[in-house]
Amino acid sequence: MEHTLTSAHTGEHPRPEKNYLNETTGIWSWMSTLDHKRIGVMYLVGILTAFMIGGTFALLVRLALLNPQHTLFGKVWVTAEMYNRFFTLHGVVMVFLFIIPSIPGSLTNVILPLMLGAKDVAFPRLNLMSFYLWVVGAIMGVTSMIVGAVDTGWTFYTPYSTSTDGTVSLMVMAAFVLGFSSILTGLNFIATVHKLRAPGMGWFDMPLFVWGMYSTAVIQILATPVLAITLVLLAIERSFGIGIFDARLGGDPVLFQHFFWFYSHPAVYIMILPGMAIISELIPTFCRKTMFGYRAIAYSSVSLALVSFIVWGHHMFVAGQSQLANVVFSALTFLVAIPSGVKVFNWLSTMYKGNISFETPMVYALSFLFLFAIGGLTGIFFATLSVDIHLTDTYFVVAHFHYVMMGSTVIAFFGGLHYWWPKITGRMYNEFWGRLGAVLVFIGFNMTFGSQFIMGSQGMPRRYFNYLDQFQPIHAFSTYGSWVLGVAFLITAINLLASLKTGALAPPNPWGGTTMEWMTDSPPIMHNFHDQPVLEREPYDYRPKRVTHV
Repeated sequence: MEHTLTSAHTGEHPRPEKNYLNETTGIWSWMSTLDHKRIGVMYLVGILTAFMIGGTFALLVRLALLNPQHTLFGKVWVTAEMYNRFFTLHGVVMVFLFIIPSIPGSLTNVILPLMLGAKDVAFPRLNLMSFYLWVVGAIMGVTSMIVGAVDTGWTFYTPYSTSTDGTVSLMVMAAFVLGFSSILTGLNFIATVHKLRAPGMGWFDMPLFVWGMYSTAVIQILATPVLAITLVLLAIERSFGIGIFDARLGGDPVLFQHFFWFYSHPAVYIMILPGMAIISELIPTFCRKTMFGYRAIAYSSVSLALVSFIVWGHHMFVAGQSQLANVVFSALTFLVAIPSGVKVFNWLSTMYKGNISFETPMVYALSFLFLFAIGGLTGIFFATLSVDIHLTDTYFVVAHFHYVMMGSTVIAFFGGLHYWWPKITGRMYNEFWGRLGAVLVFIGFNMTFGSQFIMGSQGMPRRYFNYLDQFQPIHAFSTYGSWVLGVAFLITAINLLASLKTGALAPPNPWGGTTMEWMTDSPPIMHNFHDQPVLEREPYDYRPKRVTHV
């Protein structure tokens, strides 16, 4: 996407003293704000807090598995029940409180209207409401952790979740509320893309980030209600003993799996499509090239959104499905690899002969390419029926899931966070510490989860508290990797927080980006642009050529 940026670069509008961060002051001005940028910042604070909580539980899980005796300094420090709670709370917090809302709630809230040349999202009050729904859901989820013991795993599989003690009902209702937050966010983004694009910006003039988030919003709206209904049915069954999923009461536990995965496999793309959208911005910017195959990437985002709804059955190959259903879902799952492969091919083609600059965001983008390739290719293993039967419920699944979710989405999120940090905060972070954090994240991640492919292929079951001594060296290596990962994120957090006070003032366009958010000040003024930006292009050329102001 090639733009000629005018006003922000020429100094036509000198950096104003007032911006969206200091236009108004006081806690209430933030709590009642309708400004999409402030709402995005509040989301960012909330989801990073959730990331810290979920990461703490992850470290506890790995520490519990350091040795089969579960000892620390010669003493047993964790029980099987505690371990079950650790991995349940890690999964619930990371999936529902962090990964799903991370990029849509924070970075997209800030950046998408700027990319479109809009003053705000289509429904500012709905945007604030979606944030408070997230807060309410987060409070309910944290409360369920404090007052009770949830040990069902993040999938809440029946019949265990309908019969176990603990505050399962409160936890699933927290997820129910969080689902509504996700739906409202998706509605807002779709309306914004349709109605608030800058004059002259057609569908194929939009940045690829917008295409990715638009596709994500479609999944949020269509798939999330299924999860909401499923969780309500689960809570009703627990409260009133109605036989919906519990076989003892005439219910069907496999029905829960169908409902849950009909949402949760599209939810994988609610998580990964935003990460792909970020990478589609980082690679052209830091390679100093126009994205190769713009339309192919745009269509592949929509294709992933649509195909994601018809592949949920591959999670249930060993759940008693008919052979015909297994074969159909296996074939459909192979289909998912095509649009993902299109994206990877176009990203690599864009890098070919590019003038690559290895700033921190690009280091994260390169990490993404490596880790996503592993996550995607190992997903093919699970589409293969004979292999899936051997690997189901082993650590191979854990490794694959984390390479797709954390190795891709979380890596892309931190790449995007570093990319847009100067625009959001008006400050530059230290590049050395940023790069060091990115490299250590890559090393620690591969230590932690790459080793789990080996364990899984050798038959180590996931979620087990006890294990054979033969797996101890690999478990220990994985745990050491989690410590490297923890140190890496600590360095990253300190670097970003320190930049708020000691970082140099950010120019409007520190990376030489070509999309509209770089036309305005860093940080932007309350209404984003001093004048309405207009997109101009030459006839029959669908790449934007010039951005001017009126």
